[in-house]
Amino acid sequence: MGDPLRLYGLNALVLNAGSGVGEAIARTLIKHGATVIAADTANSGVDRHYRSVKGITGVVASLTDADRLRELVEHSVETMGGLDIIVNDFPLRQDAPLEKADETLEKLLQSRATLTMAACRAALPHLKKSPAGRIINIGFLRSCFAANGGTANARAEQDLANLTRALAAETGEFGITANYIQPGAVMTPASREVFRKDKALRDHCIKSSAARRVGEPVDVAKVALFLASDDAVFVSGTGIAVDGGRTSD
Repeated sequence: MGDPLRLYGLNALVLNAGSGVGEAIARTLIKHGATVIAADTANSGVDRHYRSVKGITGVVASLTDADRLRELVEHSVETMGGLDIIVNDFPLRQDAPLEKADETLEKLLQSRATLTMAACRAALPHLKKSPAGRIINIGFLRSCFAANGGTANARAEQDLANLTRALAAETGEFGITANYIQPGAVMTPASREVFRKDKALRDHCIKSSAARRVGEPVDVAKVALFLASDDAVFVSGTGIAVDGGRTSD
């Protein structure tokens, strides 16, 4: 667990990596020896953001168009010479935190599932060639849901769990693992803006965490590092909550 280069020689594609959780994951993976493509949308400035960071190449991509994800994967493989790890997260946000498990949420979940499967389908031929194929799916932050949105939050987590278990069952015979991380309230630039507008939601998130604090992106990144490494070689089809411990929804 203490080996600083335990991902040496591995190539990772991290989506939605211009800031927040994705950025923390990309930076954590390179610290442990991986080569990383950090992909994000044009307005993220990702191509400039990593210009001076050794080991990370920032790439502008369309992350909400399933048909364009294969192009991104192939470009990443060509740039790095292979693909061992894919971290799936997508910039799917609503104008306001969601309160109910309704049609709006279901459309959001369908979009996430479509994009995740498109990315994984494109990555799978390359992951099969890897001695350490890893799929890591990132759940929605708690700030995506209103203070009374516990049911919607639980629905979103269950949907991601089902999707990830299906991926694990499909890819396990090839030595590929598929897992998900379910963040709680994490202080990213996006959630900071939500909490600025809704301090009651911020206070609710803090009160609902046994740790009595909001998490940091690096808290999620450390778990992603574990799932990407050989330490998690026999962990698949499951999820890890990074929320400080829940006292309530």
